[in-house]
This record gives sequence, C-alpha cells and structure tokens, in this order.
Amino acid sequence: MTSRNGTPIRVGVFGLLGSGNLGNDGSLEAILGYLRAEHPEAVVDALCGGPEIVSARFGIPATRLNWYHGEYRTASRAGSVAAKAAGKLVDVFRTAAWVRRHDVVIVPGMGVLEATLPLRPWGFPYALFLLSASGRLFGTRVALVSVGAAAIRNRPTRVLVRWSARLAAYRSYRDTQARDAIRAMGVDTARDEVYPDLAFSLPALPSPGPSASPGLVCVGVMAFHGGNDDRDRAEEIHRQYLDGTIRFVRALVEDGRPVRLLTGDAVDAPVVTAILDAVDSPLVTAAETSSLADLMKEMADADSAVAIRYHNLICALKAGTPVLAVTYAAKSEALMEGMGLGAYCHPAREVDAGRLLDQFRALEKRSAELRQTLAERNQDAARRLQHQFAALTTALFPATDNPRTRALPHTHARQETS
Repeated sequence: MTSRNGTPIRVGVFGLLGSGNLGNDGSLEAILGYLRAEHPEAVVDALCGGPEIVSARFGIPATRLNWYHGEYRTASRAGSVAAKAAGKLVDVFRTAAWVRRHDVVIVPGMGVLEATLPLRPWGFPYALFLLSASGRLFGTRVALVSVGAAAIRNRPTRVLVRWSARLAAYRSYRDTQARDAIRAMGVDTARDEVYPDLAFSLPALPSPGPSASPGLVCVGVMAFHGGNDDRDRAEEIHRQYLDGTIRFVRALVEDGRPVRLLTGDAVDAPVVTAILDAVDSPLVTAAETSSLADLMKEMADADSAVAIRYHNLICALKAGTPVLAVTYAAKSEALMEGMGLGAYCHPAREVDAGRLLDQFRALEKRSAELRQTLAERNQDAARRLQHQFAALTTALFPATDNPRTRALPHTHARQETS
C-alpha cells in the first residue's frame, strides 16, 4: 500500500505501550499482526510510554510519548511541577510534528476513553486529545480501534475524552456499554461499531497436554485501590481487596489446591509478595510473565481461574479456561456476559472470601459445559475481528487514487455485534 505520491503509507501507533501493562502491549501485538498481514508495505512506528521496550520487542522505531520523563510520577517540588507544566506545552508541538509525518495513526485497544482507575485529566487524556486534534488539523486519519470507554464524572477529563473521540476519523468499541458511554458524553456514535477486544485476534495456543499440577487454580491479582471517585477510600478499598484475596487463596490451599499467582502490570508485584508472605505455603507460586502469550499459557495449564485485571480475564477466556471475574468496572461484566460467563462475577470493592469460594465451586461444577461455550464464543470473536480488520482497511487505507481528505467520514460497513 502506497500513498498518493508513491511512497509507502506511514502508520503510527499511539498509547501507553511498553509501560509494563501486558494488556496494552497485547493490543499492540494484535494490531501489528493485522498490519503485517494486510499492509506489509506500510512503514510503522510508535509514540508510546516505553519506546525502548516497544522497539526491542516489536521491532519498530518508537518515540517517547511525553517530553518530561517524570510525567506519571506525582510532582511535589516546585522544580518538578514547573517541568511537568513545561512538558505539557512542549508536547503540543512534539505530538503535532509526529502526527503530521503519518498518513494513519492507530490507537490499538486499551481503555483510553475511560477513567475506571485513578487518572488525572492532564495525563493521558490530554495526550490523546493532542493526538486527535493534530490528526484533524493535518488530515492524518486517527483511529480508535476496539477501545474501552466508561462514564466519567470529572469534568476536565470528560471534556478531553469527548473531544478526543469526536475528532477521531474512526471509532470502534470493545463492548456495547463503551459505545453507550461515549454517546452519553455527546458524541455521535450512529456509525460506530462494537467488536471484541483485539486480544481475541492473537494466535490461539495449541491444545494443552496433561497438567503438571492437577487441580491448579490461576489467581490473577492487581494493585487495586478503586477508581477516580474512590481516592479518599483508596487504602481502605485496597486492604479489603487484599485481605479477601488472601483468605480465598488460603482456603484453596487448605483444600489441597495448587495456586499460581498472575499479574498484568509491573505495579502488581507487591500484591503477589503480600499473598505469598501471608499464606506461606509451597502450594502457592508466582508466575513470571512478560506477554499475553505467557499469561494465556499459564491459564491454559489451569483447571480454572479467578482474575481481576481485564486482560487476565481475556487470557483465561481465550485459553478456554473457566474463570470467575473479580470486577471493578462494567467492562469486565460486559466481557463475561458476552463470553457466556455472566453469572460468575464478584465485586472487587467488596471481596467476601466465603461467597467468592461458593461462586468458584459453582463455576467448577460446570467446567465441561463452560469450556464448550468458550470454544464457540472464541471462534465467533475471531470471526468478528476479521470483519473489523476489513473495515479498518476500507476506512484507513483508501485507494491510492483517492484524494486524501482532512477529515475522513466513517465509511466502514456496518457490522452490528451488540
């Protein structure tokens, strides 16, 4: 695929990629797989959180998202506050210059239109707004692909998210409630589609052989402190979540079940350490994972799973392993419902080890039935994502003899999946 002047089309990928979150990097892996399969001539690079990691792992040039390296650390001294403020101004020109060099910029998956975890408006929401505004200014097609969205109470964050979505040339969402949330913010979503999370397009794992640990339960954990509206209760929420999880893991061990602890972000490591120290049993081990493929392999080796992080859940579901979701946002409940496991959700803000154990045992009683359901739903998810990739090609890579417009309308064919 070449641009009008005969040079290879230039594609940028944008987001908090390479920053330690395996779900974000899995979304990047999925979109790169699409580009390499369908548009191998495209020249691809990234504007992201961890450029060194992205370049080393995915083999594409990458530039740091923010000029100020301490962007996501709390600024307490006058010097750091001034540097962060200066960085906001510098990033206007850095982002604009980067966007202008591209024909297309893709934001692959991720919860970029939500604030279900603590989020400051002048962090990533501001960066996303700069991206969409620069795309509209320079005629670069910006696509938000299978992204997450949710209602946002904080007004500055809501305004930035709303305009980021409005200015994008293409939008699709990973569940219906995400599209509904953006519509409620005042964005016209009449031509926007719902598709599965991009991770469902990643290569399937081979069928697992006999497990080395019969009865293994994978437990995905998280440094959970509530969301944007829970800052005053953050430590209380974290302690209740951690205490409930420890009691649940201890109950599994008392039943003689081996437990494998999984994370989805580097910040989760202290939670793993706390559980290992509290339970103090050789039956409890921690996995070392660096990709969604690693997580899927761990999940595939398990009889069943319990997880809180969204992409931990996806890894279990894609591996065909029955999983109970500890939910902190509507996106997890929508995911579980869509995969046929909507009855197996437990609130992260009110973890009750006894009730969680009862739900887990009920899940295991239906294991064979649920595995069959997951096999069918995974096939459907992969098929629907192929429809999305075809729609992306139509919307983002028009025929070379078509003039490039400053604002591409939503021309992709409707593929209703809600």
